[in-house]
Amino acid sequence: MKYKVAIITVSDKGSKGEREDLSGKVIEEMVSSWAQVVFYQIIPDEKDLIKQTILEATTKADLILTNGGTGLHPRDVTPDATSEIIEKEVHGITEAMRWEGYKKTKTAILSRAIAGIRGKSLIINLPGSPTAVRESLEVIIDALPHAIDKLKGDPSECGR
Repeated sequence: MKYKVAIITVSDKGSKGEREDLSGKVIEEMVSSWAQVVFYQIIPDEKDLIKQTILEATTKADLILTNGGTGLHPRDVTPDATSEIIEKEVHGITEAMRWEGYKKTKTAILSRAIAGIRGKSLIINLPGSPTAVRESLEVIIDALPHAIDKLKGDPSECGR
């Protein structure tokens, strides 16, 4: 496999074994044709732990996909943690996810998900539910290999 992916599920219940991680499975299934999952963890909604886990994942993976903790609940802190460690934000990824999500459910605009770069890793916050993860990834998945190639220094032109 050409690309290395990390999946980080942020879920208080999932981290305690009280809920099966269906969203992480959706991510793994959707990237399996072009990437290998090299890092996978389920962690609680704790800001410092989220930061630490993402930072660890950037040492192993080209693409870090978090899921969960992107809403308005007081414990939803994944975007806050992510924003503290990224070096550049990639607005278009989450704008596209929210826009397409809004077409299916009006509450998609409440997502605080962000995407950004740290070093040569692309970090993307996905929603928590399996359906929302699938729908969000469907919107952006075709652009991800190109984004990773660019982060790795691919000098080819972007226009087609």
